[in-house]
Amino acid sequence: MRETSTDILIVGGGTGGVGGGTGGVAAALAATSLGKRVILTEETDWLGGQLTSQAVPPDEHRWIEQFGCTRRYHRYREEVRAYYRRYYPLLPEAAADPALNPGRGGVSRLCHEFPIGVAVLEAMLAPARSRGLLSVWLKATPIAAETDRDRVYSVTVRRRDGEQVNVQASYILDATELGDLLPLAGVEYVSGAESQAETGEPHAVAGPAQPENVQGFTWCLPAGFDPAPGADHTVDRPAQYNRWRDYVPPLTPPWTGKLLDWTHPHPITLEPRRRVLFREEERQPGEALWSYRRLICRDHYPAGTMPEEATLINWPQNDYFAGNLIDKPPEEVARYLEESRQVSLSLLYWMQTEAPRPDGGRGYPGLRPRPDLTGTDDGLAKYPYVRESRRIRAVFTVTEKHVGAAARGFGRGQPGEGEPFADSVGVGCYRIDLHPSTANDNYIDVDSLPFRIPLGALLPVRVRNLLPTCKNLGVTHITNGCYRLHPVEWNIGEAAGLLAAHCLVHGLTPHGVREDAAKLRDFQALCVAQGFELVWPRLHAV
Repeated sequence: MRETSTDILIVGGGTGGVGGGTGGVAAALAATSLGKRVILTEETDWLGGQLTSQAVPPDEHRWIEQFGCTRRYHRYREEVRAYYRRYYPLLPEAAADPALNPGRGGVSRLCHEFPIGVAVLEAMLAPARSRGLLSVWLKATPIAAETDRDRVYSVTVRRRDGEQVNVQASYILDATELGDLLPLAGVEYVSGAESQAETGEPHAVAGPAQPENVQGFTWCLPAGFDPAPGADHTVDRPAQYNRWRDYVPPLTPPWTGKLLDWTHPHPITLEPRRRVLFREEERQPGEALWSYRRLICRDHYPAGTMPEEATLINWPQNDYFAGNLIDKPPEEVARYLEESRQVSLSLLYWMQTEAPRPDGGRGYPGLRPRPDLTGTDDGLAKYPYVRESRRIRAVFTVTEKHVGAAARGFGRGQPGEGEPFADSVGVGCYRIDLHPSTANDNYIDVDSLPFRIPLGALLPVRVRNLLPTCKNLGVTHITNGCYRLHPVEWNIGEAAGLLAAHCLVHGLTPHGVREDAAKLRDFQALCVAQGFELVWPRLHAV
């Protein structure tokens, strides 16, 4: 076995893990900014996680264009826009729009094609690579870790050619989507749903904790629509189509009927919500699924230059909640992953062949997968969109009482902010949004307040040199619902990378930084100098 060493190892891969993800890339950018050597591993051949290999347009808050993210995340967004202006035949008015939304999707102010995200992230990392500070290992998977008491000394990684490399590092960051490094390294962790008795959260489960109760995941699928008369791009009938066409989710409160249907529960009210595919079919604004996560919008281009629009199928109809990926044997994980793929392919086939149209007909055969947008043969994303991870047992855990609007006594729309954590290393804002779960819980979707990211949530209770970089920080099943989105994961990763590098520069420990008021102030000053926002503007925190 070959051996190597680095200052900071950012680990991805493993069962369901994507390492060079949103938080992992941000961690690498921050750590190399202080001159530290970094190895970044990634199980797929695309860096970017949610932004790219999982094919999820950014879920962001309403103020993202003005504030509420780090400088580097803001730069990523502006570089995506610059890419379109530089290389795409945009209409003059689209190119001149400072807030250009390439897909004009409703979910985000920046719905863009995923290969562009890869190109931008690679460009942002290029200077660190040129300086010899960053090495990126694609298609690399962690298989073992060496520990001694409260430290992780090395991680063994299997590379794409089968070679195993033992990587020794002063700091190791877990950038996997499921917290895969935690069991390998013996780091204490939590998974699933905590009990109300443990956390005091209004929306936590009654009775004992439920470790198997995690949110469903989704295998996202970009689709285009060929407007040519008679166009037919119907895919082969999926192997499990009959199962998923007839599947009625056994949820509490009940689902609205079959999973493959235009009607599904409203995430907040759980009342039946009728949807249509295209905006021209709407009876009321907001019914069209197509425009919600649209990636390519013809309106930005001269006639004929972009004839086909595309959207991202990440809808209630292709959530998969029939199995939990965490701490399961490989063969069981493989079965759940394949079933998730089959759900998404079945939804596409149903829409092409059987979906009722408002004109009385059935099916939209002009729909087709867009493998050019995912870099895969079948058009599915390279990896599933995983919403819930193992979570470190942290020095401090964020609960609903810290960030939930009602739990903090705030009514809907009333100005307010979450707990003003004195050890803040960033900010975020998103609803507490939990999708249907493996315990057959329906949506939990409640108001949250703009919140801070406490440093204590990045520190394991025991291990001293491993840090989380994404949704594997110290949150609960409930608060994972608002800490799991793109700009928050980026901020978590950037804070972890900067903290590890800062500790190496000054001979400190992460726990020591938090426990010493002067050292904490110094690190927070560094965060601010690097473009972090540690508090929300009071006027806008609503």
